[in-house]
Amino acid sequence: MSELISSVATFDVRFPTSRHRDGSDAMNPFPDYSAAYVVLRTTGGAEGHGLIFTVGRGTEVQVAAVRTLADLIVGASVDEIVADPGALARRLIGDSQIRWLGPEKGVVHMAAGGIVNAVWDLAARRAGTPLWKLLADLTPEQVVAQVDFRYLRDALTEEEAVALLRAGVPGRAGRERLLREEGYPAYTTTPGWLGYDDDKLTRLCQEAVEDGYDLIKLKVGADLDDDVRRMALARKAVGPEVRLAVDANQIWGVPEAVGWMTALRGFDPYWIEEPTSPDDILGHAAVRRALAPIKVATGEHVHNAVMFKQLLQAGAVDVVQIDACRVGGVNENLAILLLAAKHGVPVCPHAGGVGLCELVQHLAMFDFVAVSGSWEDRAIEYVDHLHEHFVDPVRVERGRYRVPTAPGMSGRLRADSLDAYRFPDGPAWAVADDAAAATA
Repeated sequence: MSELISSVATFDVRFPTSRHRDGSDAMNPFPDYSAAYVVLRTTGGAEGHGLIFTVGRGTEVQVAAVRTLADLIVGASVDEIVADPGALARRLIGDSQIRWLGPEKGVVHMAAGGIVNAVWDLAARRAGTPLWKLLADLTPEQVVAQVDFRYLRDALTEEEAVALLRAGVPGRAGRERLLREEGYPAYTTTPGWLGYDDDKLTRLCQEAVEDGYDLIKLKVGADLDDDVRRMALARKAVGPEVRLAVDANQIWGVPEAVGWMTALRGFDPYWIEEPTSPDDILGHAAVRRALAPIKVATGEHVHNAVMFKQLLQAGAVDVVQIDACRVGGVNENLAILLLAAKHGVPVCPHAGGVGLCELVQHLAMFDFVAVSGSWEDRAIEYVDHLHEHFVDPVRVERGRYRVPTAPGMSGRLRADSLDAYRFPDGPAWAVADDAAAATA
C-alpha cells in the first residue's frame, strides 16, 4: 500500500514574552510570541513540521484555520505531494469556498502556508537533506514548476525565471562551498525592543558589535523624543561604522513617517522598515522618494506575491523582507525571491518571532546558492529568543548564520517545550497566571 497523510495535528503554543517586553514595538507593546504548530503524520510513521507565527491572543483562530484546511490533505499520497508540493499549494490556496475568506491573504492564507511548509519539511526529511539544499539541487525547470505565475506574468514569465536560474547554475557549487565555510550574514534586532530601558539598549548594542554584527535594528515610533534619545545612545554605543536600521511596525501615516524620519536623519539610519500600512504601495513609494538615500524595507506583513510584484513595479521598496509564515509557504516565497532577483532588489528576510529564524534561513541560503547568487547588502534578521525550544535550532556565530545540516526545515519543536507551553493548559502558563495573580 502507498503511504498516505494520516492526520494534521495543530497546537496552540504560546510563550509569555510580554512579561519582559521581549519583542515589544510601537504597534505591539506586549506580544506573547506564539505559533499555530502543525504536524503532518503519515501512515508510514513519518512526520512533517510547520508553524504559523502569531503574537498571543488570536492564535486559536489560526489553529482553527489550519483544521479547516486539513481535510484537503488527509488521505493524500505522500509520494505525490512531496514530488509536487506546488500542486498541493494551489489546491489549498484555490479551494473556492475557503478562498473567499482571503482571497490569498490573512489567516486562511497563512494556514495554507503552514501546511505547505510542513510538506516541504516532510519532503526534505524523506530525502535526508536540509531544505535549502533540497531546493538548491532542483533544476531551474523544477523550481519554476513550483511557482504559480497566473498573476505574475506581467512582471515575470516562466521563461524569464528559467533563464535567470540557468544563468546561476555554473557558480552554484562554488557558492555552496562558500556558504558552508563562511555562513550567511545576519543582522540583529535583539538590542532594539522598545520596552528595554536605556542601560539595556546600550549594553546589548555594545555586545552585538563585539559579537560581529555590522547591522543592528531598533524599534521606533512610540515617542519622537524617546527615539531621538535612544538613537543617540545606540549610535554612541556602536560607533559611526556600524549600520543602524529602524522599524516603525506600521505605526505612521505617510506624512508622519516622512517627518519622523527626517528628525532621525542625523543618526544615519540605514533603512526605515514598515513606515506605514503594509498595504499602501504608493505610500511606501512616496516615503522612499522623500527620504532617499535612507532605504525603505518592508515585507513581513505583505500578503502575497502579487503585492510584492507591485511594490517592485512601483519602485516602492529598497529591501524586500520575505517571511516564512506570512504568505502561502515555500512555493510563494520562491516566487517572491525570483521577482526580487529580476528587479535587482536585495532580500533581507524577516525573522523577529518564534521559529522564524529557523525557517527562513533555508530560503535565504537557497537564494544565495541558486537565485540571486549574492549576499551583498543582504542579511537574515536574528533575535536571540526561544531557539532552545527547537530540535534543530539556528546557529549564529560572529554575526553569521551557520548552515543547517539536519534534514528538514528546522521547525520541529522539542516535545518538552510543546508540553510546557501549550495554551492554555501548559504548566508554563499556569506559572505565568500565578505570577500575575500574586502581583495583582
